[in-house]
Amino acid sequence: QLMESGGGSVQPGGSLRLSCVVSGYTYSTYHWTWFRQPPGKSRVGIAAIDSDGSIVYADSVRGRFTISLANTKNTMYLQMNNLKPEDTGTYYCALAVAPLVDPLKDSGPDYWGKGTLVTCSS
Repeated sequence: QLMESGGGSVQPGGSLRLSCVVSGYTYSTYHWTWFRQPPGKSRVGIAAIDSDGSIVYADSVRGRFTISLANTKNTMYLQMNNLKPEDTGTYYCALAVAPLVDPLKDSGPDYWGKGTLVTCSS
């Protein structure tokens, strides 16, 4: 089970930190990914980290968002700074048990959280 938390409402320029906790899961995880689904739009991958610490960001968030894993490897974070209205959406965490060629594609992960809503508006 994956559970996200940390969503909320923030003004442009503000910050939030999302968390994703894994429980009841014993398989090795290769890729952890954060996805975002804006209202009325498709879900897209925005940041991914693999078990070796390699990180990929979508252009839309690079330089503003930071993905990380806890040392215990059962929690993933997304630090979001300088938030913009276009960052509004439901954020999902996902994990894959095998290496992915493109970890930002939503066809890759094996397990998904239920999402947490982030709203950025003035």
